[in-house]
Amino acid sequence: MVSSSPAVPTFAIVGHPNRGKSSVVATLSQNDSIAIAMEPGTTRTSDTYPLKVDGEVLYNLVDTPGFQRPRKVLAWLEAHSASASDRPDTVRAFYLQHRDDPQFHDECELLRPIIEGQAGIIYVVDGSVPYSPGNEAEMTILQWTGRPSLALINAIGSDDHGTAWEKALGQYFRIVRRFNAVTAPFSQHLGLLRGFGQLEPRWEGLLNTATTHLERQRQQQHQAAAELIMHAMNEMMQLQVSGTMSDDDNRNAARQRLQQRWLDAQRKRESQLRQAIEALYQHHRIQRHEQDLEWQDGDLFSQRSRAAWGVSRTYLATAGFGAGALGGVGIDALTFGTSLGAGALVGGVLGAAGSYFYADRLGKWSFGPLLGGLQSMRYGPVADLQFAYVILGRALNHWYHISHRNHAGRDPMRLEQAESHWLEQLSKDKRRELQSLLQRLSKGITDGRRHVHWVQMISAAMDAFEQWRQSESMPEAAY
Repeated sequence: MVSSSPAVPTFAIVGHPNRGKSSVVATLSQNDSIAIAMEPGTTRTSDTYPLKVDGEVLYNLVDTPGFQRPRKVLAWLEAHSASASDRPDTVRAFYLQHRDDPQFHDECELLRPIIEGQAGIIYVVDGSVPYSPGNEAEMTILQWTGRPSLALINAIGSDDHGTAWEKALGQYFRIVRRFNAVTAPFSQHLGLLRGFGQLEPRWEGLLNTATTHLERQRQQQHQAAAELIMHAMNEMMQLQVSGTMSDDDNRNAARQRLQQRWLDAQRKRESQLRQAIEALYQHHRIQRHEQDLEWQDGDLFSQRSRAAWGVSRTYLATAGFGAGALGGVGIDALTFGTSLGAGALVGGVLGAAGSYFYADRLGKWSFGPLLGGLQSMRYGPVADLQFAYVILGRALNHWYHISHRNHAGRDPMRLEQAESHWLEQLSKDKRRELQSLLQRLSKGITDGRRHVHWVQMISAAMDAFEQWRQSESMPEAAY
């Protein structure tokens, strides 16, 4: 049912069956639980979906059944109306007289929020199919209600008949917008809300407030995502697993079993991060078509992941030099500059050598003494700094797709790779800061005082990744 609060703007999403009404509702209410089916007539009742931020309802959207017999309804209205002045009352009379009539069930159900709830009207058409005069009966009925109305051209297919639709819709609706519910960026959502505010003066302030809330929510989600990624990276870089092996064990097999536990735990932690990011952006039904978790393409540990998101040994050495040199500057500061720059040089050499050395191994092995026929062994933490870049790159890629995915999206999510590297969008100073952060994480240096700075570093990496993805012009179908 429509919200009883008159202060909350409510919009009935109406139109011909199977023209994308439910998709519009799903995207604008940020609700991926709304059923979107290709078969017409799936929606038989009017259901209200609120858009909430911090528990506050900003507006309601009502998903309605499609028109089934608009010409018969219009014929009835024309037969019972004496002049333009009584048209809204005539539509109400039709609704009251036929609301229990199975023949006009869908028409009465879609008129219910408009008649009883005084909802505004958003008329949705499919801009990928040609305009048909058959839609004029629907538009005329809506026009007769006298309620504020707006038309959306939502292209479901690849053909574009939007221009013809704009000419026709402009004769019935004061505002006509093109809006692809599956691919429209967040900025278009906000623009659409501002358009809704133009329908009714008393809604304008409320919907401007709603856009402010949504913009703030977006910023908070970005910050929270950076915190989640930072936390997961810290845990994954420091992950250790322990076990024992006896004199009788096959040493290689025992080591492989322990290493497998470590790999599985890393995969599980990455999966937990992804679920947390999806929940943060209110995506609860993502279907993921990543490769199964094997040491193959698509896996966290695959060569493909390493090639796409890792960095070269040369980069590690070069960036490591920069990070080490920053430490060297600290040495110079402690010696009041008497080393005349020697501290910076030494720090740089150590940083480069350390990065290159640790790139040879994924995790560190540690073995205890043989006691009573048993020897303890431990695998982890991460020793290969390239793996830190793989973790981060995959996390940023997943975050980008989730944060830019509309809630009407139903295609399986594929995490496609690209040709260039996202680090190209970071300045040299930022790359050095990032390298320094990853080196500290790999060494277990989790200084709480620098936590805020590190989260800011991850946030800067997210911004750089977003710019890189958008500059790559990846095909939308791949998302």
